[in-house]
Amino acid sequence: MKLSRRTFLHLAAGAAALPPVPRVARAQAYPSRPVRLIVPFAPAGGADTIARLMGQWLSERLGQPFIIENRPGGGNNIGTEAVVRAPADGHTLLMAATPNAVNATLYDKLSFNFLRDIAPVASIIRAPYVMAVSPTVPAKTVPEFILYANANSGKISMASTGIGSGAHLAGELFKMMAGVNMVHVPYRGGGPALTDLLGGQVQVIFASTVSSIEYVKTGRLRALAVTAATRSDALPDVPTVGEFVPGYEASAWFGIGAPKNTPSQIIDKLNEAINAGLGDPKIRARLADFGGTPLVGSPAEFGKFIAEETEKWAKVIKFAGIKVE
Repeated sequence: MKLSRRTFLHLAAGAAALPPVPRVARAQAYPSRPVRLIVPFAPAGGADTIARLMGQWLSERLGQPFIIENRPGGGNNIGTEAVVRAPADGHTLLMAATPNAVNATLYDKLSFNFLRDIAPVASIIRAPYVMAVSPTVPAKTVPEFILYANANSGKISMASTGIGSGAHLAGELFKMMAGVNMVHVPYRGGGPALTDLLGGQVQVIFASTVSSIEYVKTGRLRALAVTAATRSDALPDVPTVGEFVPGYEASAWFGIGAPKNTPSQIIDKLNEAINAGLGDPKIRARLADFGGTPLVGSPAEFGKFIAEETEKWAKVIKFAGIKVE
């Protein structure tokens, strides 16, 4: 049937006047199928554990499976880019973390801009590092360590889990603010770094609470301080670095991101569900095992936090002249 021009224009005008129901309806029906939560880290680490904990909660609360997909590599850029390129429908999400803020400066040529291309959904946890030394190091406090490092300038080896890792940058921030000269020794992961620290081949590390806390509690490593702004409930007797180096703070953080242009209704629905999980006693207890603090907040607050972290670590990277190899 051929429509007259007048009839066509009348129908078109009527259609244009209809409210945008489909977009809202899609958000209300979300999720309509299984959701992929991409973790740009290897299995069994802290990020993977947190993702599975939160994924299980979201599966139960939202009625669809949240499938954890590990895509490590490229300093976490491979998994991040996979989410950047995914459809903006909320069915592909990212376990965002500290390296996302770091990589914006650490890598000269990325095919994406994290702050622009990933929409913040919800923060989950912020956890300190532990400044731990080998038993062979005589220093028992941060001030004693600074004196020891200055007396042995350029002879103290600082282990890390890799160039540009959170542990590396926490150490570089300490070097910058405390005015000490230490040699950075990068390892392929926390296990080898801690093994050499226990053996005395290196003298100090800024390690995740998860990987180091048992060594500290059993006395095999000496914890001088935690790197958060406040003391950790997991190590209440250990002071913060900031108690001796005013203004110092470094922590690992994790949260959820989505491709840009993901409907705000979907982001808000996820944010509400995640914040509810952070209020659940069982989840809070599990997160406490990481020595961290749940980060409850809005998508806008998470976005502001990421922007601040990106600016902060950019200054440290430039000061230390850190380059990926």
